[in-house]
Amino acid sequence: MADRYLSFTGTAPGRFLTRRLGLPQPAVLRRWSEGSPGFEGGVLHLTAGKSQLSGPAFSSPSGTPAAVLLDATGVGDVEGLAEVHAALHPVLRSVAESGRVVVLGAPLDPVDHHQAAAQQALEGFTRSLGKEIGRGRTVNLVRLTDASAAESTLRFLLSPKSAYVSGQVIEVGAAQEADVDWSLPLAGRTALVTGGARGIGAAVAETLARDGARVVVLDVPGAQADAEQLAARLGGSALALDITAADAGARIAEALPEGLDVLVHNAGITRDRRLVNMPAERWSSVLEVNLASVLRTTDALLETGTLRRGGRIVATASIAGLAGNAGQTNYGASKAGVVGLVRSLAPRARAEHGVTVNAVAPGFIETKMTAAIPLFIREAGRRMNSLGQGGLPADVAETTAWLAHPASGAVNGQVVRVCGQSLLGA
Repeated sequence: MADRYLSFTGTAPGRFLTRRLGLPQPAVLRRWSEGSPGFEGGVLHLTAGKSQLSGPAFSSPSGTPAAVLLDATGVGDVEGLAEVHAALHPVLRSVAESGRVVVLGAPLDPVDHHQAAAQQALEGFTRSLGKEIGRGRTVNLVRLTDASAAESTLRFLLSPKSAYVSGQVIEVGAAQEADVDWSLPLAGRTALVTGGARGIGAAVAETLARDGARVVVLDVPGAQADAEQLAARLGGSALALDITAADAGARIAEALPEGLDVLVHNAGITRDRRLVNMPAERWSSVLEVNLASVLRTTDALLETGTLRRGGRIVATASIAGLAGNAGQTNYGASKAGVVGLVRSLAPRARAEHGVTVNAVAPGFIETKMTAAIPLFIREAGRRMNSLGQGGLPADVAETTAWLAHPASGAVNGQVVRVCGQSLLGA
């Protein structure tokens, strides 16, 4: 369903009226397209404190900045935080509409509480700046120790692909070697998307195929026709399978004898009702699809070696699992469970199998499901974020593609919200 309010605020009468009434004035977000894959304008590189990074320096092209990259890895005390203010204060007004601000921070030092306090302060700073900067611009914090490990993350955050990702803190570990074709990074790789026939799953399949992957679209037998049609258009294949079946993992392994490089757990359902009115079937069906099947199939595909070394697992959480949502105790529990899976499995999966494990956590995304929500609740969902609008399935897909990227091996155990910086749950 079209966002008529967003369209209205883009007109002269709409701008006048909303300004007079003090109503939100969301900007039309600049997203990736084949004809316009990047921003016009340079990336302004600033430094606060003495940089702690190793690796190549970032360039600062001249001209009006489309983005600002602030290296704050050397900020180690309260005085250093003043340099953050001094660096950004004069330039923020000049950042283009739908532009980007990315702050680079360092891991918190467990034995230097002054450094830890200053670096933690950067989190509150970036989240707050994201809520005030406006005009479709985003602000994110990347904690890293080696600049050479951050290329895929910075390419994503400084591009139109990250249009609906703001207020996030992303940790990037040690560099992982990868020979990458940046134009087709997933060429020669196989990706499986569960619940891939429609909605967000279909957008993920399309984006991974755009990046060169051979995509397997998995969905329930009732959606087989849609899955086959999508797979044919993408040059991939379809797999009709109930992901909750006890042997689902074995059947996936059998269907992919040459192995799998990217596993996207997208399949999910809702059965909303307040807990006092929720029968056991509504509870168990949501937990079974959204969490139990993810655990079983992940275990099976790792144990059989179907997921090859260098592989990527990207699971779908939700801001409902992070902040909670009335009427969704079952859904919130299942999506919080996905977060627990990611945080526990990620270090072991990389150490034992060479596979990274991350999650995306969508907020209000414009789909057929959200279009059925009552008007006033739908409008609240759209406006209650820093960007003042709902996201698109493509926003979740682009974030998934970044996490699936061969050069994103240093990104592991992360839960990245794709919610326009929802005002719920920070």
